[in-house]
Amino acid sequence: MDNQLLWHNFYQEINRPDKEIDLATASLYFSQAEYPDLDVREYLNILDAIASEIEPQLPAELYPLKVIKTINYHLFDRLGFQGNQEDYYEPENSFLNRVIDYKTGIPITLSVVYLAIAQRLNFPMVGIGMPGHFLIRPEFEEAGIFVDPFNRGEILFQQDCQEKLQEIYQQQIELKPKLLAPVSNKQILARMLNNLKFIYLHRRELDKALGTMSGIIKIFPENAMEIRDRGLLYYQSKRWREAIVDLEYFLKIAPHSEDAPMIKVLLDKMNRVS
Repeated sequence: MDNQLLWHNFYQEINRPDKEIDLATASLYFSQAEYPDLDVREYLNILDAIASEIEPQLPAELYPLKVIKTINYHLFDRLGFQGNQEDYYEPENSFLNRVIDYKTGIPITLSVVYLAIAQRLNFPMVGIGMPGHFLIRPEFEEAGIFVDPFNRGEILFQQDCQEKLQEIYQQQIELKPKLLAPVSNKQILARMLNNLKFIYLHRRELDKALGTMSGIIKIFPENAMEIRDRGLLYYQSKRWREAIVDLEYFLKIAPHSEDAPMIKVLLDKMNRVS
């Protein structure tokens, strides 16, 4: 399948009101850029089947804690989903099809699996973009509990989140309410792509990094910093025609940026040569 068509499918999925975006479907569409033969319907059917197996186990009274424990038992004890502690920065951890295949992933992809299962069980949950570690929680805020899919569905309260944040950053950090605020579906997808972008940049796989950056820009077309960064990466890759388009647009939407003088110098250089 043509790579442009693959990204077109992703764009079609995200080009709708945020609440209507199907996270699992969108995640599988961007996974097709790496796995062109991926059958999206096949993996959605797997998620349907997992939810169907869990549904009869649900308690009669759908108390949040009981529902979460039931999902946890099936996903982590029976099916063996787990966080990839040994090879955290392996790109496969960011592709939902491979997470489902191998039952391992990073916090955000395991969260997407969990959110998809919860959605199918009519138990709505939301993503929580805590810095350094992605969590989820029931959609109704008064539940007061969070779930950590990377750590076998560990149930956390706000104080636990505070301790986890300090453990991650090895310093005292105030857990402000905004750090535990729900994030949109588009923000989740952008964070997944951003993880991949940094892995590819570290590996110097520049074409793949450019692909993920384009995906982020499809989600947030006015993200000036991402447009600037893609333009600079095009420049480094000697793809000056694309670099000029991005960097000129960056100056249009962020004319007073601190980077503007440097960007103008690069544009002048490329325009003189081309």
